[in-house]
Amino acid sequence: MRIPLILACVLLTLQLATDAYLFFIAWHRCRRPAWAKFQLYESAFFLIYVIVLFCMPARTGETEGGLLTVMWMVYIYIMVYAAKLTVVIFDLLASAPKLFGKPRLRWLTYTGEALAVIIALVMVWGAFINRFRIEVKNVDVEIGRLPESFDGYRIAQISDLHLGTFGSDTTFVCQLVERVNSLNPDLIVFTGDLVNQRASEADPFISVLSRLDARDGVFSILGNHDYGDYVRWPSAAEKEENLERLMDQQIEMGWELLTNSSEVIYGPASGDSIVVVGVENWGDPPFPQYGDLDTAYPTSGDAAVKILLTHNPRHWTDVIAPSDSLRYDLTLSGHTHAMQMSLGDISPAALRYPDCWSGAYTAPDGKRLLYVNIGAGCVGMPMRIGATPEITLFTLKQLSNPKK
Repeated sequence: MRIPLILACVLLTLQLATDAYLFFIAWHRCRRPAWAKFQLYESAFFLIYVIVLFCMPARTGETEGGLLTVMWMVYIYIMVYAAKLTVVIFDLLASAPKLFGKPRLRWLTYTGEALAVIIALVMVWGAFINRFRIEVKNVDVEIGRLPESFDGYRIAQISDLHLGTFGSDTTFVCQLVERVNSLNPDLIVFTGDLVNQRASEADPFISVLSRLDARDGVFSILGNHDYGDYVRWPSAAEKEENLERLMDQQIEMGWELLTNSSEVIYGPASGDSIVVVGVENWGDPPFPQYGDLDTAYPTSGDAAVKILLTHNPRHWTDVIAPSDSLRYDLTLSGHTHAMQMSLGDISPAALRYPDCWSGAYTAPDGKRLLYVNIGAGCVGMPMRIGATPEITLFTLKQLSNPKK
């Protein structure tokens, strides 16, 4: 409890200082009591707001409704005080010349006010518009050993739905399913994090997700959120029941869940095939590593063309890419979300995942590829500022002059 208490004290101190400064401006500079009273009432409201937020029992966030409430309350708080802090910082900078007997730089104050409005509008856009805009990325993958009948084979990847963030509203997921099906893929893969915390979050979406359609079916794996590791369960048995329920839901949807296992896909030509290998989550500490490559596919150095599904891209950077014996031609991951914020090739996710946060990466041998899908859903914050929901469509192609 000590960390939340320290965090609450820091936030309250910063909040009170910000509001006191804005009240001072409204009272002394604007000379309009109405503005000062509005600031005073607003400050009192948000003081109560943040106290209620921090006093909420921890278990409130462990149910679907409770989690959504906390997410939106935190997001609104950040939006309001990010804008307010911007005004305060720019106004302090504008007032700095007064220390040397010079006039305040009013243009800097106005710049801060305009920037505060832009920040608020961008956060509203990220929450209510951009997180529902679906982007299809087309990626060609050349593989030297690819069987001829798989030349032009199309794989659609989706990831990180985090269904609990949508509550019971299936509108976006319906649009996502329709968009995937419209691409007419040969295979659909889902690379983990179906839910935020509990299997029950997926209940409203089972019939919708069962409509995903591809000639060779839908293959899926589990992500770190799917195991229930973020919930304080009354017993280990209840946690296990939750995981079993999540697995049963995917069976009900007609998905092929790969849990440290593999499936062979046969082409129309005799003897042509590729292998799809799926491992359980390769967790970052302190979370467990459920993934087991040796169990999933014991002969990873063989000549078969292999596509690996592993939720966390660090599995590829730490284990697969450095080893020439692990001959996985294409590895598909999710997990990063690009931290749900990006501007072109710039994202805070690059600080945590500098070599695997979004898009395509090549192993040192130049023959094996990782692709990180930034997901379609949200976790933590109900927004996507940039980092739009992604469907990736891969087209497998024979390499014209493969290197030996």
